[in-house]
Amino acid sequence: MGKVMRALGLMSGTSLDGIDVAMIETDGESQVVRGPAMTFAYEAEMRQVLTAAIADARGLQDRWARPGCLKQAERQMTEAHASAVDAFLGQRGIDRGAIDVIGFHGQTVLHRPGGQLTVQLGLGGVLADLTRVPVVYDLRGADVAAGGQGAPLVPVYHQALTAKLSQRPMAVVNIGGVANVTWIGRDGRLIAFDTGPGNALIDDWMMRRTNRACDLDGASAARGRVLDDILHAYLNDPFFAEPPPKSLDRNAFTLEPFQGVSLEDGAATLAAFTAGAIAKAREHMPEEPALWIVAGGGRRNKTIMRLLAGTVQNAVIPAETAGLDGDSLEAEAWAYLAVRSMKRLAITFPGTTGVAAPMTGGTLVLPKTVAIKASNDD
Repeated sequence: MGKVMRALGLMSGTSLDGIDVAMIETDGESQVVRGPAMTFAYEAEMRQVLTAAIADARGLQDRWARPGCLKQAERQMTEAHASAVDAFLGQRGIDRGAIDVIGFHGQTVLHRPGGQLTVQLGLGGVLADLTRVPVVYDLRGADVAAGGQGAPLVPVYHQALTAKLSQRPMAVVNIGGVANVTWIGRDGRLIAFDTGPGNALIDDWMMRRTNRACDLDGASAARGRVLDDILHAYLNDPFFAEPPPKSLDRNAFTLEPFQGVSLEDGAATLAAFTAGAIAKAREHMPEEPALWIVAGGGRRNKTIMRLLAGTVQNAVIPAETAGLDGDSLEAEAWAYLAVRSMKRLAITFPGTTGVAAPMTGGTLVLPKTVAIKASNDD
C-alpha cells in the first residue's frame, strides 16, 4: 500500500456555478476516505467575467495566450479559488499544514482536442503561493498533446469509489456543464466519454430568459412541451455517432434553434436533449448497464432524471443513493488525480481518452515558502 496523502480538490470545470472544494485521504489507488466538501457560489460579477472569457477564448490557437479579458479573468478566478480554500479550511477547522496537495482544475474556456488544444484558466503557481500548499494543475494538457481527448479524467476515480458495489456493468454519469459517462465492465474494463451537453445549454437558456442561473428542480422543463423537430436535429449531430473516446466543448451546441420558443418549451426540449444524449451513449457500450449512478448538478433536475429513467432499461439513481456525494464527486476526483500525478501514476487511459497508452499528467508547483512534504517514490 502506498503512502496515504490528504488532498483537496477544486472544481469549477465547464459550469459557471461556482467552486466545489472537497477533501479526501488516499493512496491514489484503492484506498479512499472521503472527507468534508463545500460549494462556494460565484457572485454575478465573476460569472459575467468568465462568460466574457469564454467568448474571448473562441479564437485561441495557443493554449497559453490570454487575449481580451482572459488574463484578468484568470487572475480573478485563481484568487477566488484561493479564497474558497481559506474559507473551507477555516469553516471546517482544518490546519492547512495537514494538506499535502491541492488538485486545481481551473475554468475550462476552450476544449478542441481534435486540434490538440484545451484551455483551462488557472494560475497554479499563484494558487500555491496564496494557499501555501503544493498545487497540481493542468491535468488535461499532456493527454491532449499526446493525441488524447483530455477528457473525461474522472473514470479512474469512479472505479475506485464503486469497487464495493456489486452491480456490473455500471454507468456513472456526471451531469455538469458537459455530461460524461464512465462504463465499468464486469472485469473492471473502463470506457468513458462525453455524452453531450449537460447543464450548460439549460443554464444559458434560463439566464437569457429569466436571469436565473438554472432551471431549479427542472420545474420550467416540467411545464413545457418537448419540441421534437429541434430535439431530433440536435441528436442527429455527427458527434453522437462518433465512437469513443470523445469529448465536447461547452459551446459545441447553440441556442440558435430556439428563436420565438417559450421559456418552458425551451427548457423541456433542452432537458430532453441532455437525457437523450446520455441514453444514446448506450450505442457505444458493450453491454447495457445494470445500474446508472448520476452525479453533478444535473441530478437535481427532476425532469432530466425522469426522462433518463424512462429511456434506459435499468435503475437510474442519484449518487447519494449509492452512498456518494453527487456535488463533490468531481472535486474529490481532482484531489485523487493530484495524488496520482504526484506519484507518477496513470490518470488517462486508451479506453477513457483515446491516448495510445496509459499516461500520467499534471504540473506540480510548490509555494515559495513551503517545502514539498510528499515523495514520488511510493
